[in-house]
Amino acid sequence: VFSLSLALSVADCPGTSSAQAGRAAACQGCPNQKLCAGGAAAPDPAEAAELRERLRSVKHTILVLSGKGGVGKSTFSALLAHGLAADEAKQVALLDIDICGPSIPKMMGLEGEQVHQSGSGWSPVYVEENLGVMSVGFLLSSPDDAVIWRGPKKNGLIKQFLRDVDWGEIDYLIVDTPPGTSDEHLSIVQYLSATHIDGAVIITTPQEVSLQDVRKEINFCRKVKLPVIGVVENMSGFICPKCKNESQIFPPTTGGAEKMCQNLNVSLLGKVPLDPQIGKSCDKGQSFLSEAPESPATSSYRNIIQRIQEYCDQHHFHKEKIN
Repeated sequence: VFSLSLALSVADCPGTSSAQAGRAAACQGCPNQKLCAGGAAAPDPAEAAELRERLRSVKHTILVLSGKGGVGKSTFSALLAHGLAADEAKQVALLDIDICGPSIPKMMGLEGEQVHQSGSGWSPVYVEENLGVMSVGFLLSSPDDAVIWRGPKKNGLIKQFLRDVDWGEIDYLIVDTPPGTSDEHLSIVQYLSATHIDGAVIITTPQEVSLQDVRKEINFCRKVKLPVIGVVENMSGFICPKCKNESQIFPPTTGGAEKMCQNLNVSLLGKVPLDPQIGKSCDKGQSFLSEAPESPATSSYRNIIQRIQEYCDQHHFHKEKIN
């Protein structure tokens, strides 16, 4: 009986932003029922105004999501940041809200760096003049320190990153998230609802065990009214550098991301083949895009980044038109 009622509750959850939040039949028995019914799940108006003021100079915000761990979210976030920052006229910021597994400092070559306080808040750590990074990794005394926090403390840090970091004038804010559809994801969407989110890029790998969780992530986005920019299929085959034959390391037994995107009516932004140099570049804190410019994976990344830019530009145009 418990598992049946839980299944009904999850499937019929009205979402935290709904007028029925905490009041619908599916909310009975949910531990967050009182929180949602009382409106506490939504940002406090004063808090929302504060976040809006801090982030008003951020032009585009992109969330990188996946229901599955180990599919390459942080790698994609790092390369998206590098790719966008290749245009020196653009200011790019990368925010790592994977509180328990912050890998962005390592990938960006910033391990051992610390956050500095200024009169206008925390200063991001800069890779280049036009590429700033913020992560809980900068707050740890050692990269091996475990962050053993419950949800409220994680949510508090995410809010602090948005409210207290002096981002300045930013063209693109990229948010790297942990796997799942839980505390951190709800918090970042709710806090950013005070401003403007262009949408989410969802990362998957071709096999069904990954797609199963990614479908949940797409449904999460729809529940919280977060636009889906599109899906990226990572580790999509391996081209042997010697014989040039392609192998399917993770066979797409149910049609891969392409079939899933057709079924769920979302865009497939592209497929990125495996390249061992990607892992090597991440470990060295260097940009794979500049380390391996001739790789088929680099070509795929560049095409995907261009499609994301086009989406953001079009989205910004429509927003300006409405306003």
